[in-house]
Amino acid sequence: MTTDTHQTPPSNAPDTPATPAVPAPGAPAVPTPEQYGVGARFTLSVYDSDYVRIIFESLEAADATGLAVETNDISTCITGAEQRVLQYLEQVITAAARSGAHLSAAILLSRGCPGELQCALPPGVDAVGAEPIRLPDSGVRARAHWSLYPLLDARTASSHGSAAASTASGTGEARPADHMTPIYAAIEQAKAAGVYSGSDHYATRLDGDLAAVLTTAANAWIGVGAVIQHVVTHLTVSINSPSLRDAPGAGLPEPGPLA
Repeated sequence: MTTDTHQTPPSNAPDTPATPAVPAPGAPAVPTPEQYGVGARFTLSVYDSDYVRIIFESLEAADATGLAVETNDISTCITGAEQRVLQYLEQVITAAARSGAHLSAAILLSRGCPGELQCALPPGVDAVGAEPIRLPDSGVRARAHWSLYPLLDARTASSHGSAAASTASGTGEARPADHMTPIYAAIEQAKAAGVYSGSDHYATRLDGDLAAVLTTAANAWIGVGAVIQHVVTHLTVSINSPSLRDAPGAGLPEPGPLA
């Protein structure tokens, strides 16, 4: 079950990111999302005997305009602008949830590393920011385990963006940059968004509308990425779990059948 889809947005596509401003003379060019390595890889698992139909119909229901999408027998890779990547994920998962089947989605979001074995960007390019993600409510309740990984290299005080780094007594000796500060800040953001529901081993638990869960994780990923080049975040999302059938629904309607 392998399909490859590469789609180019029309020139008037509303979700196409605006053309970056022309950089000042001598400044490095701002990379495109594809050049910067913005994308996701996810695996949708449906616990139903009709899982093949549900998965394929869910993939077909999502709008891939402006994205490169490659699906193989293990997972689906999506590359493109952050907003479009998250819209695609939300649409696929929502369509699958409307089947009523118990499902899970393992989602990996990465930005700042376009390579495979090597992570090389144009000279002079460091962290590149992006606009926050905005998604309308899906009406689907989701629970998730969430982990955030700022992938920092040791830096000296003279390194660009080294506010989180330190040196030893002016010797210039590099020490590992602080990676926990942005993680704690992301958890506080999840609390402020109303989707934080506790901490488990190696993960933060989120609970709420699927769109709110995805945007909380994605906006923390983007926020950290404004100052740290390579950032990865991982979500394991559970929907329609039979263990929650008698639990309060947090005011969210039950997903309906596929259209």
